Amino acid sequence: MECILKADGLYKDQILKDISFSVKKGEMVAVMGPSGSGKSTLLYHLSGMDQASGGKVWLGDQKITDLPENEKARLRLHRMGFVFQHMNMMENLNILDNILLPAVQANKERKQQKKSKKELMTEALNLMEKMSIGDLGPRKITEVSGGQLQRACICRSMINHPQILFADEPTGALNKSAAAEVMENLRTLNQEGTTVLMVTHDSRVASCCSRILYMLDGQIQGELSLEDCMHESIRQREEHVNKWLSQMEW
Repeated sequence: MECILKADGLYKDQILKDISFSVKKGEMVAVMGPSGSGKSTLLYHLSGMDQASGGKVWLGDQKITDLPENEKARLRLHRMGFVFQHMNMMENLNILDNILLPAVQANKERKQQKKSKKELMTEALNLMEKMSIGDLGPRKITEVSGGQLQRACICRSMINHPQILFADEPTGALNKSAAAEVMENLRTLNQEGTTVLMVTHDSRVASCCSRILYMLDGQIQGELSLEDCMHESIRQREEHVNKWLSQMEW
């Protein structure tokens, strides 16, 4: 299977220490570990949002760590999607316009094959229907639930058809029901071919993934594959995850 993301010897001062791993196209990978272990820092360095002290990161065959900041920003806009625990939506825009914002920006940068406003609108509305928020476009971000807003964030992250979706505690601010809905949406996107790399502290969320990396003190200390038990229920997979985490002494 094609490798879509690769880190080699990545380090950041005293936070990340010699991180090396790869993510294959179509995988859904969780990064777990105690608070302060470097999980979110790793995500920001893999996506080029922060500059590593050393090491290399590739997205496909492009070395991210060699790019100037403006090229990293273009890469994030066109080839990456982001979902965060704190849903950074523009308060002066409604739900639909928030989702459209990165698509409009990407369209401005295209020299060829620009899309019409109608095409962009259709893509946004189709994503919203898929996420079961098709009727929320005109609402303000303060007029929807946390789960609905996070699904809108997923739509925004997918509007430019990214190769990989980075998610940092995407269910951390949600109740159990809303978290389950958001994870079902992410699983659906993954099954349709989107690669997902997710930071989470929740074993139930991690059990939706095909592989888990365990971080401690800035290093990857262990790895668990769930490929062979994907046919099992979420509860059964969660039991596997919790047993493994116990072995990792978390």
